Amino acid sequence: MSTLIVTLRTGEEKSVSARDGRSVMEAIRNSGIDEILAICGGCCSCATCHVYVDESFAGRVSSASGDEEDLLDCSDHKTDRSRLSCQIRMSPELDGLRVTIAPED
Repeated sequence: MSTLIVTLRTGEEKSVSARDGRSVMEAIRNSGIDEILAICGGCCSCATCHVYVDESFAGRVSSASGDEEDLLDCSDHKTDRSRLSCQIRMSPELDGLRVTIAPED
């Protein structure tokens, strides 16, 4: 089990337990945080689970796929740290991962 630090849109930080192998989106939703809609259920087809990965984890998180990049390109809030949380799998290497929930489009 790893720990995920989530910054909500209000600026409040929450510490979430995340099972290794599960997506960041699943960990956020399972913790009761309702700011991630995840309309597609994690199929990488809606971009409603947009987060910003903290710079300190940029080299440890896998790169976005072409499909993920295409979906993020549709967001008015895309940055170089943008990712879809359904596409990031927790692992021991990501223990302590910090993400910020992006504004809604």
